[in-house]
Amino acid sequence: MEFKDYYAIMGVARDATQDEIKRAYRQLARKYHPDVSKAPDAEARFKEIGEAYAVLKDLEKRAAYDQLGSDWKAGQDFRPPPGGNGGFEFSGGGGADDRDFSDFFESIFGRREEGGRHRQAGPGHHARGQDHHAKVQIDLEDAYTGATRAITLQTPEVDDQGRVHLRKHTLNVTIPRGIRAGQHIRLAGQGMPGLGQGGAGDLYLEIEFRPHPHYRVEQRDVYFDLRVAPWEAALGAAVEVPVPNGTVELKIPAGATAGQKLRLKGRGIPGSTPGDFYAVLQIALPPADTDAGRMFYNKMAEQFKSFNPRATPGV
Repeated sequence: MEFKDYYAIMGVARDATQDEIKRAYRQLARKYHPDVSKAPDAEARFKEIGEAYAVLKDLEKRAAYDQLGSDWKAGQDFRPPPGGNGGFEFSGGGGADDRDFSDFFESIFGRREEGGRHRQAGPGHHARGQDHHAKVQIDLEDAYTGATRAITLQTPEVDDQGRVHLRKHTLNVTIPRGIRAGQHIRLAGQGMPGLGQGGAGDLYLEIEFRPHPHYRVEQRDVYFDLRVAPWEAALGAAVEVPVPNGTVELKIPAGATAGQKLRLKGRGIPGSTPGDFYAVLQIALPPADTDAGRMFYNKMAEQFKSFNPRATPGV
């Protein structure tokens, strides 16, 4: 994922005032509006400018973005901050245009729910509090078993003088078994307090999985690179395979090849329709680092001298 320098996109300094940012947006929006501009990239630039302005005009979002630091360069490979420690919590929910913004925007600010995002005014100046949203990371293993985890969030707050500061707070969150990336956990009453007799808003936690050293996840399916010896692939074998909630025995068919996927049905992320677990075979070669090892490989080369590994299959 590429880092986006919103200040460079807007053509303003990092210490620009809100008025300077607003003026820059108006000028750029007029210049690149698709109905006006003849530039071939006008539509893309207009969308990029809109995304940058959506962040920099909002004191909460700007404070969170500035926390990423000034060392990043546009186009650099970017990994978002871990959601479980230091994830950002925001009031409101963004507008419909937010759903068209980049993966970079979404990695920091998450996706927004449609419902319950705005204050609901009522008689006597009572109003329900705004919902809050945050993106958090959990371990894949938690989705298999369910868990209760302490999650620390940073909430940008604006004081009476218009200054933004970050307040950290920790919540004990119950993670339901079978949750997958992109789903939300709703914490009722944990959003912004209401006005008058209005109830508090809710907090929506958007889930993503921390990068795992062994597994890859696609929807509910889980993938694991399984290293096997050449004789196990050639002759077949039964091997123990680690899955996120234990181990299972997997039968490798004779004549298996590198890259072949062996499916364990229903052993992916649990659910009403559970995902599958795929072992992707990788052939691990013993090293030829001893005289005996080199002799063995020489004998094997002589035994299979008619075998051409670069021959086109079927030819």
